[in-house]
Amino acid sequence: MRRYPKKIINKVRKLRILGKTYGEIRKEISLKIPKSTLSDLCRGVKLPKNYIERISKLNIENLGKGRRIALEINKIKREEFFKKLEELNIPIAERISDKDIAKIALAMLCLGEASKYSKTGPSFCLGSSDYRIITLFLELLKECFDFNLEKVRCTVQCRADQNIDELEKYWMNVTKVPKRLFYKSRIDPRTIGKPTRKKEYKGVLKIDYFDSKVQHDLESLENLMYNFVGNKGL
Repeated sequence: MRRYPKKIINKVRKLRILGKTYGEIRKEISLKIPKSTLSDLCRGVKLPKNYIERISKLNIENLGKGRRIALEINKIKREEFFKKLEELNIPIAERISDKDIAKIALAMLCLGEASKYSKTGPSFCLGSSDYRIITLFLELLKECFDFNLEKVRCTVQCRADQNIDELEKYWMNVTKVPKRLFYKSRIDPRTIGKPTRKKEYKGVLKIDYFDSKVQHDLESLENLMYNFVGNKGL
């Protein structure tokens, strides 16, 4: 063990008597003395009564600090992960401007979300509470076909305690469809007397598009893609 001046040894022992940790002692004396050496230098020193309580408190504080650091590191890693995904997918997403690719996207959207027929006439419809799905449906229709706004009819489907006027304004803003093309809103009778828990819920918007040619065109593409993948694979 390296020999240290008596002055240093005395200071180390006094700090230890005060209940300082070995890490705190090293900071106080500005020397990087190994903990094993400090333990030898402090042999026989009587620690204060509150030492164990203080160490427990420090351990809890350090644990909390460690958790905060870990959370921050994980947050940074997560941000980097999503940034890489975005960089990877931006060139792919930009290809939606290609009319053929847009049509495939619309066909897949309709296959998963749209009803084939409507009771109100020769139309097909799509309903969703997600404004992104509604927006994609309308914008892809505009991109792929000779879109006619007059063939659109919207219906707000909501819960009994919701404000219908506010919901209609919300969906008119999302779709840019005028009020005259909205059917009367429908209230789900099962929700009467049951308060809406999710305050951000804007109900479901059902869009009917009255164009059987567009409907059959998309259905044809859906079936052809299914047959190609199912029979031949990608």
